[in-house]
Amino acid sequence: MMGKINKYHRIKRWVGRFIVGATLFAIHCSLFTSCSVSYKFNGASIDYSKTKTIQIADFPIRANYVWGPMAPLFNNQLKDTYANHTKLIQVKRNGDLKIEGEITQYNQRNKSVSSEGYSAQVELSMTVNVRFTNNVNHSEDFERSFTATTTYESTQSLNAVQEELVTQMVKELTDQIFNATVANW
Repeated sequence: MMGKINKYHRIKRWVGRFIVGATLFAIHCSLFTSCSVSYKFNGASIDYSKTKTIQIADFPIRANYVWGPMAPLFNNQLKDTYANHTKLIQVKRNGDLKIEGEITQYNQRNKSVSSEGYSAQVELSMTVNVRFTNNVNHSEDFERSFTATTTYESTQSLNAVQEELVTQMVKELTDQIFNATVANW
């Protein structure tokens, strides 16, 4: 009888420790997640007393391979990102901040090979060149390229997945540009 009681107490302690550990883990994960979410797109590095406007030029496509809707999709997403995550007023000229550039590459290439020797996955990539001018603080000016990639199964046609994949890459690119220009990452 005494052995059964000890076994019961050991199981009860183990279950109690498991519940406490799982609870602490859940709290840790939720704190980590909230920190990362609150840190992204907060516009905290913008001094709105000095910086009030932003000028975002449309990015033309300069890539050899193109998909027609790509430029409007990118340009609208870029402008929406700043409109939704800052208090900056978008202007056509003479902005305190100025973003311009072009879509320089849109490529696909075989990424992995199956055991039969055929392409199993295709990588799609998109690169934009960005020129950023901060007319309030020119030490933050830069010109650089940003790239986003995604993959799809080679059993799918590019036409079938292109809109979804380009939308994903555009979102990633606009996040990168936003973080580099006003979040000071």
